[in-house]
Order: sequence, then C-alpha cells, then structure tokens
Amino acid sequence: MVDLATAPYGVLLLRIALGVMFLAHMCIKLFVFKPSGTARYFASLGVPGWMGPLTIVVEAVGGVCLILGILPRYAAIALLPTIIGTIVLVHGPNGWTFTNTGGGWEYPAFWAVALVALALLGDGSAALVPSALLF
Repeated sequence: MVDLATAPYGVLLLRIALGVMFLAHMCIKLFVFKPSGTARYFASLGVPGWMGPLTIVVEAVGGVCLILGILPRYAAIALLPTIIGTIVLVHGPNGWTFTNTGGGWEYPAFWAVALVALALLGDGSAALVPSALLF
C-alpha cells in the first residue's frame, strides 16, 4: 500500500538526492578534470571527445531540473543514457562491486534504477514545472 499523504515527499527526497549526485559528478568533470581533460578521457574510452563536455552540460541541466522539479520525470529519463554509458564503457568490465579496482557497476546500476523509479513515481511535491504539463 502506498501512503498517499507522504509519498510525494519521498519522491521529493529521491529527486533532490539524484539531482545533487548529478551536480557532484558534473563538478568533478568541470572543476577537477576540466572540460578538456574530460574530453580526453572520453576519447580514451573510444567515445568522441566532444561527448565529455556534452555530458557536463547534461548532468548540470538534469541535476538542476531534478532538484527544482522542472519536468523531473523527463529529466530522469534524459539522464539515463549517461548512467548506462558509465556502466557499459567505464564500470561494467570491472565487475559488480564498486570497491573493485576501477569501480564496479553496482553503484551506477542502482543509480539507473533510482532514475527509472523516479520516472515511474512522478514529480513528487514542490515541483516547479510538473511533467504533466506536457500532456
């Protein structure tokens, strides 16, 4: 049974947590590795280098959309390719647990499931631009 009185606040917490995580990962790419370093890293993975800076933008915009509640269901779906890419290109070959050398894929997989759950649950409370406005 879903507690309809508190469920929107649970979704809000999930939305904010996911948004903060994306902003944190974006900040590492932007301020630590810099866009040029991120581009070189993506190129070393066999991905076009321009996708590194694009990922920075997607994580920044998506994270802010989740935190503020700007079309959060769609933001969650739009962020899924970044996480799936992380699993396939970076962490997948390292095994399951994130404590493995290079980090395994358990953490990004959980992150992907949380994004899907958010998309299925809805916007939660305090959404500035609810997803329902599109349809």
